[in-house]
Amino acid sequence: MASATRNDLVETDTSRTDAVAAATVGVSAVLFVLALFALVEVVTLTESLAGLPTVTLLGLLLVLLGGTVVAFGVGSRLGYVDTTPRMSAGLIAGLAAAVPWAAVAWGVVAHTLNFGNAAGFVAAGVAAAAAFAATSFPREDVGSTVPIGLLPVVVGLVFLTSVIGPTWTWPLGWEQPVTFNAELVIPVATLFCALYAGWAAAKAYGGFGARGRRMGAYTLIYLNATSIVAFLFVLIAFTVVQGLPGIFTGAQFGFGTGPESTILGVTFQWPFSLPFVMNGVALLNDFQGVLPAIAGTIWLVIGAVVFAVPLGVGAAIFLTEYAERGRFTQVVEVATNGLWSTPSIVFGLFGFAFLIPRFGNQKSLLSGMLTLAFMLLPLVVITSREAMLAVPDEYRDASAALGVSKWQTIRSVVLPAALPGVVTGIILGVGRIAGETAPILLTMAGGTFTPGGQTVDVIGGFEFTSAPPFVANPELLEATSALPYQLFALITAGVGESSNLANIDQFKWATALILLVVVLSFYAVGIGARYYFRRKLQYE
Repeated sequence: MASATRNDLVETDTSRTDAVAAATVGVSAVLFVLALFALVEVVTLTESLAGLPTVTLLGLLLVLLGGTVVAFGVGSRLGYVDTTPRMSAGLIAGLAAAVPWAAVAWGVVAHTLNFGNAAGFVAAGVAAAAAFAATSFPREDVGSTVPIGLLPVVVGLVFLTSVIGPTWTWPLGWEQPVTFNAELVIPVATLFCALYAGWAAAKAYGGFGARGRRMGAYTLIYLNATSIVAFLFVLIAFTVVQGLPGIFTGAQFGFGTGPESTILGVTFQWPFSLPFVMNGVALLNDFQGVLPAIAGTIWLVIGAVVFAVPLGVGAAIFLTEYAERGRFTQVVEVATNGLWSTPSIVFGLFGFAFLIPRFGNQKSLLSGMLTLAFMLLPLVVITSREAMLAVPDEYRDASAALGVSKWQTIRSVVLPAALPGVVTGIILGVGRIAGETAPILLTMAGGTFTPGGQTVDVIGGFEFTSAPPFVANPELLEATSALPYQLFALITAGVGESSNLANIDQFKWATALILLVVVLSFYAVGIGARYYFRRKLQYE
């Protein structure tokens, strides 16, 4: 009976301990998100949150978080918390603890105490050695919690005592002027303290040992994944908020308000008017727009894909299915990897020096298409080859056993199985080339201020000729605009300041938003194609 009562008490205590540990991990996640918001200025340090100044709230949460982590470690060492720690936290944990404590010691000695940078570096070395020893030598429950938990406590007290406040600055006094300010230091310090304390709290929640290390690693992965998603969300949200007013400038909705368009011989009138999207950029326009740049960007990407994808997939088929795996394929692999790593400005210079002289000595849409196709080609080859190599050899052997020819096996078995990977490579490549500026600047861009409403007409430009190649398209040999170049010109060259742009900054952000929408639209098409081929492969 006594044993049963004791077991009930132990289970109750353990469950409460687990709940506190889980709540501690949650606090670290909240701090992590708040630090990210403060870093991108979604949350400002001068405003209040939950009725408290932002810096004060961050300081209180850091002290609470660090104190709880230290309490877990001490409680485990004294036997109040049931854990299974190892004899040491390990060298990696020791190195991880040494870095932030070195930064804290340097800042305190060099700035707060005004002993200079030399004394700060000495203090950083001493603090790093002490933190490493305090983490690596004691038992895991103490080494993983006490040095790590004291870090957010110290940082939180610094915030609470206003040693570092919202208006804090630190000129480093270097030859090149460098200044640390509160807008950077407070979010970054909070971010790293949340990461370290969250890792330690997760280890405590798992009872240390192998399970605790696994949970600590999972926590770090989740927090970093959260930061990636949060940064993407903030980036898109900020661009949308800044760009939407410009897009809807002069907008009208209703029948008879939009411009007329002719598609396949049928003329109709749009039920809405968005001058920014439907007009061109010209000095005489009442409302400025980016239609020529949108059309140029779309045709640029389509042309690059049309040129690069067949060549890339064909090269991958040859290297994977026909060529002997030896020195030749190794050389080709190294060359394609090197081409993919080549800076875009080098491709632009190549297009400027090699392609333009062969296309009438002038910038043209065709030159831009080919230049970007050369940029896209290495990635298509690499991803297509890897996707085909991932197809099991059993598929090929089974097809050969049925008497199917090699080309039929490639066409009916290998390619369908590899298509999701091929499409993934194309998606990544399109995301890169759609926003490139340097190659477009050198090979295609003919100016930002294109006459209003004038767009490149690639489809309508084709005509038959009596001389080879018997088909011509003057539109491909004309310079045009593109969204990346137009954005570059508006930001760096001051283009548009002499025009009738009512709000140049608004126009810039609206152009950036349109570019983002175009790139994401290509992404959406590619992702849809990838899911289609995956589902088709599963059902077949």
